[in-house]
Amino acid sequence: MSERPEEPNKPSDAESLLPVDEHVEEGHDAEGRKVRHRGIYLLPNLFTTANLFAGFYSIISSMSAQSAGDPREASKYFAFAAIAIFVAMVLDGLDGRVARMTNTQSAFGAEYDSLSDMVAFGVAPALLAFGWALGDMGKVGWMVAFIYVAGAALRLARFNTQVGTADKRYFIGLASPAAAGVVAGTVWAFSDYGIQGSKLSFLVALLVAAAGMLMVSNIKYNSFKELDLKGRVPFVAILAVVLVFAVVFSDPPRILLLIFLAYAASGPIQFLLRGRRRKA
Repeated sequence: MSERPEEPNKPSDAESLLPVDEHVEEGHDAEGRKVRHRGIYLLPNLFTTANLFAGFYSIISSMSAQSAGDPREASKYFAFAAIAIFVAMVLDGLDGRVARMTNTQSAFGAEYDSLSDMVAFGVAPALLAFGWALGDMGKVGWMVAFIYVAGAALRLARFNTQVGTADKRYFIGLASPAAAGVVAGTVWAFSDYGIQGSKLSFLVALLVAAAGMLMVSNIKYNSFKELDLKGRVPFVAILAVVLVFAVVFSDPPRILLLIFLAYAASGPIQFLLRGRRRKA
């Protein structure tokens, strides 16, 4: 009885017994043939790792704030936790652009980025809001925090399944970094004034729950991916960028909060306007 011929794309026994630290990824070349690549790209994954570290640092700072005895010290730690989330946003925006500019996109990088986003924009903002305001509400508080975490997880999972089919001009549902910006901006803006979150528990609960629901909604948000950052622009454009930086750095907590609140509200407003136009 003759042996079966080995399938051309099936790895041999020697290839299947790879070391623990070896990563093999299948792809296609320019002619459509299947090829296998060993290892991972370092540069974009460094930014993703930094994003993950920023989210982890935010969690540690939120825990430190809850154990702090002095309210002023607790406010300082809450501010650090919120700032770390905004730093994670910058790093999250860089890793994808660096991967595209250097042609180092990979399935591994996409999955690693989603897991990092879950920590930085899902778990970290929920723990920040819970430690600052929602903890005083008991079970209702942690239920609201879980709604946000679940919304972020579902949002990221849906985004991963629609990468190749969705319109790149829009996000379906509020992006998790924007939702995290609303939560972190709220905590940073009010704790910077020394306001305790226990006085705003109900308002924060509504805000966190709304952010979680917007992430899993079907409301469209502009992704701004159609902006051409490589092309030439008028000289006045760089002056506008300088003005934006000056305005943001004049009062970062309040300005960033207003920006993310406006973006979060833009989706429902445009949805209602489109509904009126269809009825008209």
